[in-house]
Amino acid sequence: MNDEFFRMAELAQQGFLCSQILLQMGLEAQGKSNQELIKALTSLPGGLGFCGKNCGALSGGACLIALYTGKGSPEEIADSRLNTMIEELVKWFEATYIPVYGGIDCSNILEGDLQNKPQRCPQIVFDTYQKVKEILATNGIDISGDTGN
Repeated sequence: MNDEFFRMAELAQQGFLCSQILLQMGLEAQGKSNQELIKALTSLPGGLGFCGKNCGALSGGACLIALYTGKGSPEEIADSRLNTMIEELVKWFEATYIPVYGGIDCSNILEGDLQNKPQRCPQIVFDTYQKVKEILATNGIDISGDTGN
Protein backbone atom coordinates (compact mmCIF):
# COMPACT_ATOMS: atom_id res chain seq x y z
CA MET A 1 0.00 0.00 0.00
CA ASN A 2 1.16 3.54 -0.60
CA ASP A 3 0.65 6.93 1.03
CA GLU A 4 -2.24 7.82 -1.30
CA PHE A 5 -4.15 4.68 -0.35
CA PHE A 6 -3.60 5.40 3.35
CA ARG A 7 -4.75 9.00 2.91
CA MET A 8 -7.89 7.74 1.18
CA ALA A 9 -8.49 5.34 4.06
CA GLU A 10 -8.06 8.21 6.50
CA LEU A 11 -10.64 10.28 4.62
CA ALA A 12 -13.03 7.31 4.60
CA GLN A 13 -12.57 6.95 8.37
CA GLN A 14 -13.60 10.61 8.63
CA GLY A 15 -16.87 9.76 6.89
CA PHE A 16 -16.07 10.94 3.38
CA LEU A 17 -17.24 8.81 0.46
CA CYS A 18 -15.89 7.90 -2.99
CA SER A 19 -16.44 11.09 -5.00
CA GLN A 20 -15.53 13.29 -2.05
CA ILE A 21 -12.31 11.36 -1.48
CA LEU A 22 -11.27 11.67 -5.12
CA LEU A 23 -11.77 15.42 -5.23
CA GLN A 24 -10.19 15.93 -1.82
CA MET A 25 -7.11 14.09 -3.09
CA GLY A 26 -7.02 16.31 -6.17
CA LEU A 27 -7.42 19.48 -4.15
CA GLU A 28 -4.70 18.39 -1.72
CA ALA A 29 -2.38 17.64 -4.65
CA GLN A 30 -2.87 21.29 -5.67
CA GLY A 31 -2.35 22.50 -2.12
CA LYS A 32 -5.95 23.72 -1.98
CA SER A 33 -9.12 23.10 -0.03
CA ASN A 34 -12.76 23.72 -0.94
CA GLN A 35 -15.30 22.58 1.63
CA GLU A 36 -18.23 23.69 -0.54
CA LEU A 37 -17.10 21.51 -3.43
CA ILE A 38 -16.56 18.51 -1.16
CA LYS A 39 -19.97 19.12 0.39
CA ALA A 40 -21.64 19.27 -3.06
CA LEU A 41 -20.07 15.94 -3.94
CA THR A 42 -22.08 14.30 -1.16
CA SER A 43 -24.74 13.88 -3.86
CA LEU A 44 -22.74 11.38 -5.93
CA PRO A 45 -21.88 8.39 -3.66
CA GLY A 46 -24.02 5.31 -3.79
CA GLY A 47 -24.94 6.01 -7.36
CA LEU A 48 -26.43 9.50 -7.05
CA GLY A 49 -27.64 9.81 -3.50
CA PHE A 50 -27.60 6.07 -2.86
CA CYS A 51 -30.08 5.44 -5.68
CA GLY A 52 -27.78 2.72 -7.01
CA LYS A 53 -27.01 4.47 -10.32
CA ASN A 54 -23.53 5.25 -11.75
CA CYS A 55 -20.74 4.49 -9.32
CA GLY A 56 -19.65 7.58 -7.41
CA ALA A 57 -16.01 6.73 -8.06
CA LEU A 58 -16.66 7.03 -11.79
CA SER A 59 -18.66 10.26 -11.53
CA GLY A 60 -16.16 11.60 -9.00
CA GLY A 61 -13.32 10.69 -11.36
CA ALA A 62 -15.02 12.64 -14.14
CA CYS A 63 -15.35 15.59 -11.75
CA LEU A 64 -11.67 15.29 -10.87
CA ILE A 65 -10.70 15.49 -14.55
CA ALA A 66 -12.94 18.56 -14.87
CA LEU A 67 -11.30 20.13 -11.79
CA TYR A 68 -8.14 20.36 -13.89
CA THR A 69 -9.66 21.00 -17.32
CA GLY A 70 -13.12 22.53 -16.92
CA LYS A 71 -14.43 26.08 -17.11
CA GLY A 72 -14.60 27.82 -13.75
CA SER A 73 -15.03 31.48 -14.59
CA PRO A 74 -16.54 33.57 -17.39
CA GLU A 75 -13.07 34.28 -18.76
CA GLU A 76 -11.92 30.69 -18.68
CA ILE A 77 -12.26 28.21 -21.52
CA ALA A 78 -12.56 24.49 -20.82
CA ASP A 79 -9.73 22.37 -22.15
CA SER A 80 -10.78 20.99 -25.54
CA ARG A 81 -9.70 17.50 -24.39
CA LEU A 82 -12.04 17.42 -21.37
CA ASN A 83 -14.73 15.17 -22.86
CA THR A 84 -12.17 12.92 -24.55
CA MET A 85 -10.43 12.39 -21.21
CA ILE A 86 -13.74 11.62 -19.49
CA GLU A 87 -14.61 9.20 -22.28
CA GLU A 88 -11.28 7.45 -21.76
CA LEU A 89 -12.04 7.13 -18.03
CA VAL A 90 -15.53 5.74 -18.72
CA LYS A 91 -14.23 3.19 -21.23
CA TRP A 92 -11.54 2.07 -18.78
CA PHE A 93 -14.08 1.85 -15.95
CA GLU A 94 -16.47 -0.21 -18.09
CA ALA A 95 -13.70 -2.53 -19.33
CA THR A 96 -12.44 -3.01 -15.78
CA TYR A 97 -15.66 -3.43 -13.80
CA ILE A 98 -18.39 -4.71 -16.11
CA PRO A 99 -16.66 -8.12 -16.41
CA VAL A 100 -16.34 -8.32 -12.62
CA TYR A 101 -19.69 -6.87 -11.46
CA GLY A 102 -21.91 -6.93 -14.53
CA GLY A 103 -22.24 -3.15 -14.70
CA ILE A 104 -20.93 0.21 -13.53
CA ASP A 105 -23.81 1.15 -11.29
CA CYS A 106 -23.42 0.95 -7.53
CA SER A 107 -26.27 -1.54 -7.48
CA ASN A 108 -24.16 -3.84 -9.69
CA ILE A 109 -20.91 -3.31 -7.81
CA LEU A 110 -22.44 -3.73 -4.37
CA GLU A 111 -24.95 -6.34 -5.55
CA GLY A 112 -27.62 -4.42 -3.67
CA ASP A 113 -25.88 -4.95 -0.33
CA LEU A 114 -24.02 -2.10 1.42
CA GLN A 115 -22.14 -4.76 3.39
CA ASN A 116 -20.06 -5.29 0.23
CA LYS A 117 -18.84 -1.67 0.30
CA PRO A 118 -15.77 -2.14 2.54
CA GLN A 119 -14.48 -5.01 0.40
CA ARG A 120 -15.00 -3.39 -2.99
CA CYS A 121 -15.11 0.39 -2.88
CA PRO A 122 -11.67 1.32 -1.49
CA GLN A 123 -9.82 -0.43 -4.31
CA ILE A 124 -12.19 0.98 -6.95
CA VAL A 125 -11.67 4.52 -5.63
CA PHE A 126 -7.89 4.05 -5.51
CA ASP A 127 -7.73 2.54 -9.01
CA THR A 128 -9.93 5.34 -10.38
CA TYR A 129 -7.65 7.96 -8.83
CA GLN A 130 -4.63 6.29 -10.40
CA LYS A 131 -6.35 6.17 -13.80
CA VAL A 132 -7.34 9.84 -13.61
CA LYS A 133 -3.75 10.77 -12.77
CA GLU A 134 -2.57 8.68 -15.72
CA ILE A 135 -5.06 10.31 -18.11
CA LEU A 136 -4.09 13.80 -16.93
CA ALA A 137 -0.36 13.05 -17.16
CA THR A 138 -0.77 11.62 -20.67
CA ASN A 139 -2.36 14.93 -21.62
CA GLY A 140 0.47 16.96 -20.07
CA ILE A 141 -1.48 18.04 -17.00
CA ASP A 142 0.37 18.04 -13.68
CA ILE A 143 -1.94 16.91 -10.87
CA SER A 144 -0.16 19.33 -8.53
CA GLY A 145 -1.67 22.10 -10.63
CA ASP A 146 1.80 23.48 -11.36
CA THR A 147 1.67 25.07 -14.79
CA GLY A 148 5.39 25.76 -14.77
CA ASN A 149 4.83 29.52 -14.98
